[in-house]
Amino acid sequence: MHTFHRTPGEKLFDAANVALLALVAFATLYPFYNILITSLNDPIDAARGGVTFWPRVFSLENYKMVFRDESILSAFFVTVARTLVGTACAVLFTSAFAYGVSKPDLLGRKLFLMMAIVTMYFHGGLIPEYLLIAKYLHLKGNFLVYVLPTLFNVFNAIIILTFFRGIPKEMEESAKVDGANDLIVFFRLVLPVSKPVLATVALFNAVFHWNSWFDAMLYGGPDLRTLQQILMQIISSNSNVSLIASNLGMKTVTAESVKLATMVITTLPIVFSYPFLQKYFVKGIMIGSVKG
Repeated sequence: MHTFHRTPGEKLFDAANVALLALVAFATLYPFYNILITSLNDPIDAARGGVTFWPRVFSLENYKMVFRDESILSAFFVTVARTLVGTACAVLFTSAFAYGVSKPDLLGRKLFLMMAIVTMYFHGGLIPEYLLIAKYLHLKGNFLVYVLPTLFNVFNAIIILTFFRGIPKEMEESAKVDGANDLIVFFRLVLPVSKPVLATVALFNAVFHWNSWFDAMLYGGPDLRTLQQILMQIISSNSNVSLIASNLGMKTVTAESVKLATMVITTLPIVFSYPFLQKYFVKGIMIGSVKG
C-alpha cells in the first residue's frame, strides 16, 4: 500500500484555497449576521453605529413594535396562507400537467407542450395582464389572485416531466392490471415516488410566493397586503414607521431599527425551511434535469 505524500506546494495551495473560501463565506454571511445583531440592539444605541459582532445593548423593542402592529401581523398571516395554498396548488397543477404530457399516446400532446413552451419566450405585458386579472377575471382584491395566476410554471413542469419519464412503465401497468385508473395511479403511485422532484418544485414556488410583493401591490388591496409589501413600504418611507411607533406609544424605536427587524422576520421562515428540504433538493433537481 503506497502512502500519498503531499508536496509543500500542494499544502500551500490547499491553505490558500481554504482561506479564500472562508473569506468569501464571511463576506457573504456577515451582512445578514450584522442585520440580525443590529435588530437585537437597543434602537437608540444602534443609531450611534459601531454594532459589529454582537449586540452592544440587547433589546427586543424592535420586534415588540413589529408584532404589536396589526397591519404587519395581518400581512404575516396573508403571506403564510398565500405561500402554503399557492405552493400546494401550483405543485399539484403542474405535476398533473406534466403527468399528462408524459404519456406519448395523449391526444394533442405536442400542441399542449408547444403552447406551454411559447410562454417561456413571450409575455403579454404588464397592462394586458392587469386588464385580464382585474377587469375580466375580477380577481382584484380576491385571495385567489395569489393562487390562480401562479398555478403553472413551464420550467417546473419540464423538471417534473423529465422525472416522470424516468419512472418505469411496468409500475403503472401493474397497477392498472389490478384495476387502478389514471387518477389512482397518479395520486397513489406516481406522486409518492416523486417526492424529491416535488419537494424541489415546492421550494421554488414557496420562495416565489414568500418573496413576492409586486402582484400584491397591484391586485391585493388593503386587506391582502403581504409581508414583503409591508417591508417595501417601510423601506421606502421612514415617516410611516415613525407614525406607527407613535400610535403604539413606542418612542424608543427608530425607522432603521424597525426595517432591520422586519427584514429578519421576513427572511428567517424561508431560511429555516431549507434544511428540511435540502435532502430532496439536490437529488430532485439533478434527476429532473438529467433523466430522459
